[in-house]
Amino acid sequence: MPLSQRDTEHVFERLRGGTVPERGLETFAVGIERERGELHRMLELTRSGEGAVKFLRGGYGCGKTFLARLTAMDAQERGFATSFVVVSDNDLHFHRFDDVYRRVVGELGTRACPRGALADILDRWVARVEESLLALGKDPDAPDFDAAVLAKLDEELVARTRSEVPADFVRVVRTVFELKQKGQLSEASALLSWLSGSENIPASAKRVAGIKGEIQSTDALAYLRGILAIVKGAGYAGLVIVIDEAETILRMKADVRQKSLNGMRQILDAAGGFPGLLWVFTGTPDFFDTNRGVKGLQPLSDRIAFTQVDGFAPLKQPQLALKPFDLKRLKEVGMKLRSLYPTTNRARFESTVTPDYLDALVQEVSAGLRGDVGVVPRQFLRRLVSVFDIVEQEPDFRPAPGKPPIPPALTHTEERLREGKPDYEPELGDERGYEVVSF
Repeated sequence: MPLSQRDTEHVFERLRGGTVPERGLETFAVGIERERGELHRMLELTRSGEGAVKFLRGGYGCGKTFLARLTAMDAQERGFATSFVVVSDNDLHFHRFDDVYRRVVGELGTRACPRGALADILDRWVARVEESLLALGKDPDAPDFDAAVLAKLDEELVARTRSEVPADFVRVVRTVFELKQKGQLSEASALLSWLSGSENIPASAKRVAGIKGEIQSTDALAYLRGILAIVKGAGYAGLVIVIDEAETILRMKADVRQKSLNGMRQILDAAGGFPGLLWVFTGTPDFFDTNRGVKGLQPLSDRIAFTQVDGFAPLKQPQLALKPFDLKRLKEVGMKLRSLYPTTNRARFESTVTPDYLDALVQEVSAGLRGDVGVVPRQFLRRLVSVFDIVEQEPDFRPAPGKPPIPPALTHTEERLREGKPDYEPELGDERGYEVVSF
């Protein structure tokens, strides 16, 4: 299906800024058919009621974020709700399960509601319950209809969670429904914010539901079970949570690294008990293979061990290895973007930006960055879109190798990689690894 004008503009605007678009990725996905197929297998496994985890493994610039975004899109197309969370240095530590929960629920999305979708999902669940009662002949105008809806909501929560959700979760869900029925939407919205993990909810709103304080780290995974139950109750196939750039953990202090990796281990250990939930993590080889990272925590390393024989790695193992870009694949991406670019004169545009020019640009960018496969893709795409824009804007412009000159505009991470340095400062004791602790 052709992209809409809005989605096409979104793709090129994101590429101009050197970031991965959130939509339209399938139109220029090249060379990842097998890896994408494996993730489709994981989605079907999750749809069947399994709780599962997959790790995307690859060096900087291999397309981990691209494939992770594409997986979230594919999941939504297949009827899943999704959450796409990027690990940051300051606000996501995996031993603080309330931090993880807050970010996951805040980024909850569906095809109908791309972000912040909890309220919409809850409304859809209530609507499905109401429809099921109407199908049984219940009168929606009867005085006891709302009570019947609440009873059915309780029944489904118990069945879907095996009663393993906190009492406050149930109270808030019930109270949100009651407040909406009374037209008290601001109070309902405040409680939904509390259920999303917000710590800035007025005490008056909490009193309405009979709750105190905030969601605690010790209860957060149980609350996530409740969120999953609502997602499935609303008719979605399940929930896919993407945790992007897990290698950010390597830049944290040693004690925080130890806690975060142990927190990740606990999440993985619990994953099988969440039917219909797929976790997808992305990380670099340094994250997986060094004692500063996963290798330093033996139980976690054993759980997600990566194996290959004669350079061949099974697709179905916990870590799915992504291959770096080569010159042929870069040109293929360029050709797809060339056909997608929104020009006012297609014939002139394509006769100016020729396949031969794309060959030359691939060679030029690769040579200018010493063929660094980690740096080349993002720089190539930014450069390519810049050339597209100039061709569209200036009728007399004819692109050629070296014209205009290519400034690398490298990020801090790219500069370090180009110098052969890791994206973190090595420390004494990096080889010691970590003790196993629980939270």
